[in-house]
Amino acid sequence: MRSIPIKKITFAAVLTAIALTIFIIEARIPALLPIPGIKLGLSNIVTLFALYALGPAMALYVLVCRVVLGALVTGQPMAILYSLSGGLAALGFSTLMYRKFPPNQVWVLSVLAAVLHNLGQIAVAILITHTAGLVMYIPVLIVSGIVAGAFTGVAAQALLHKLTQNGLMKP
Repeated sequence: MRSIPIKKITFAAVLTAIALTIFIIEARIPALLPIPGIKLGLSNIVTLFALYALGPAMALYVLVCRVVLGALVTGQPMAILYSLSGGLAALGFSTLMYRKFPPNQVWVLSVLAAVLHNLGQIAVAILITHTAGLVMYIPVLIVSGIVAGAFTGVAAQALLHKLTQNGLMKP
């Protein structure tokens, strides 16, 4: 079994704490739209950054820890199912594709991943509620995924660029 360097684990733990803090703050902000479940998903900036900075395994660690701890802290245990299903769909796709998207195209990957995140969540909602009519919500989720994914992707891309530019990360 390959050991993970302590420095990498520590960095992933710090990123998890940052993502969790962002998640908790965003959960307290009133919804921008009167449509349930639509939000920017600002903590996804950290997961996307972790993917490029630390690799898929550590990004998965950050995602799972943030989702589970976030659901517990905010008192929303069902959020584990929805957030994890969407997050795993997005991260799974991103893991397969991130090498095809250089750091100056992170926002494109983020848009695609955000749409898959929303589709993963709606799939779980349909399975849980046995309400096939929820597919009518898909166009709204695609649009919101494009907007949120572009925003979070541009933010993650700017962070990667700034850290690389300042010599804090390898290109």
